[in-house]
Amino acid sequence: MLLTKRIYFGQRNISLIAILWGALAAIGVLLKIRLGPGSINNYLIFENVFWHTLHQTNLYATYPAEYFDTNHYGPLFSFIIAPFAVLPTNIGCFLWGIANMIFLFYAVRKLPISFKSQNIILLITSVEMMTSIQNVQFNPAVAAGIILSFLFVKNGKDIWATLFIAAGFFIKIYGIAGLVFFFFSQNKMRFIVSMIFWTVVLFYLPMLISSPSFIFHSYEQWYRSLVQKNETNSISLMQNISVMGLMRHVFKIERFSMLIIIPAAFLYILPFARTAQRQWLDFKLSYLAFVLIGVVIFSSSAESSTYIIAMTGVGLWYILQKEFHWQNLMLMIFAIIITSLANTDLMPDYLKLQIIRPYSLKVLPCLVTWCVLAYQLLKKDFKPGVVR
Repeated sequence: MLLTKRIYFGQRNISLIAILWGALAAIGVLLKIRLGPGSINNYLIFENVFWHTLHQTNLYATYPAEYFDTNHYGPLFSFIIAPFAVLPTNIGCFLWGIANMIFLFYAVRKLPISFKSQNIILLITSVEMMTSIQNVQFNPAVAAGIILSFLFVKNGKDIWATLFIAAGFFIKIYGIAGLVFFFFSQNKMRFIVSMIFWTVVLFYLPMLISSPSFIFHSYEQWYRSLVQKNETNSISLMQNISVMGLMRHVFKIERFSMLIIIPAAFLYILPFARTAQRQWLDFKLSYLAFVLIGVVIFSSSAESSTYIIAMTGVGLWYILQKEFHWQNLMLMIFAIIITSLANTDLMPDYLKLQIIRPYSLKVLPCLVTWCVLAYQLLKKDFKPGVVR
């Protein structure tokens, strides 16, 4: 494929897919900036997490003069956004979008698979990446953090793995999914000690730019805001694009989240009982894909821009299928059309507004892929060898 080619500049080289990703991210965020402050509302919330932490004003209150909606990120986010928040808003917003794109691009490039396979994943996720960047979201970095925590565990660097896991939790909860990589750790005691260390350090870190009392109170307010948001998400068409949302809107079944979450959690642990299989790279990477998809499709906070995380998992699953099967290709195409194109102008308004969105169908291809992965992790005979 043309986009998998490398262009050589002396001793340096770059793939055309890197140029594509850079262009899509830059165009996406510039178009939003051009439309004015109302179009980059998410970034206005983000940058003010820093200023509100600095000035010790409620991180989770409404500030209609600054932005609409409210913040739902943890106090630690004030440190992450700080280098961008101190810049003029438009410049900070542009660099924020580009930084998120680069972080995920880097994480995919670090996966122990071929250059061609990395490019296939990047192509598959390119639309979702642009969607997330256009919405000035943090989700590409969340996906990157989960991937890197997996890779550090795989490489015996538990200290760095647990840093990403703890940071992901203290920022947006999703990163806590990386805890399951504990079962891949070569030194489980080091993993536990490192996790405790980073949990303590990151919990107190925001106090360097604020005060202990304010940060302690902010954690309490954060918890309350997440509980309230979870209740609101259950009736929103733009949120809860999840398995629970699908069941609610299609089958009109309400308040049964635990009936889904508990079996799903059980399925996350069950593959580790296959001790003879979990040593192989294919098994480990399949499990990574399993986590990337599951952390989104079983979250009531899942929205359209969150699916960059899940589609990265779908792309990884696809390249791990060593033998070509039409059903795998069709599932991949199904995911691209229904999940990635669901909220774009390429999807006819009737399908988008009358069918896909009202019934949370964006989750369906990812759910099917997750179920296929669950079956493979429990039944497939994984073998040693180089991933294609």
